[in-house]
Amino acid sequence: MRSYTSYLRSDVQSGLVVFLVALPLCLGIALASGAPLFAGIISGVIGGIVVGFLSNSQLSVTGPAAGLTAIVLAAISSLGSYQYFLAAVVLAGVIQLLLGIARAGTIFNYFP
Repeated sequence: MRSYTSYLRSDVQSGLVVFLVALPLCLGIALASGAPLFAGIISGVIGGIVVGFLSNSQLSVTGPAAGLTAIVLAAISSLGSYQYFLAAVVLAGVIQLLLGIARAGTIFNYFP
């Protein structure tokens, strides 16, 4: 426990700097992709917290990816609304979880 608290001050400072860099990027990506701005904030916060807790690495880097802007914009445009896009994202997540539980990822050992 001592090793976690010994760097608490520097961890809080670095977390604040990362937050101040990632927040405008999350807002910009949400705006450019046609999603609500609040969705950008939520995705950035949730992504950072979930990956931080689930990662076994002391040095993990997560955050918004500007390359996804075009993909999200195209998906929202082709599906017709943001609500349909969210439904598709949730459905894809459920499918990924089911394939993970079924250990179906081992099939990729046979593909180059």
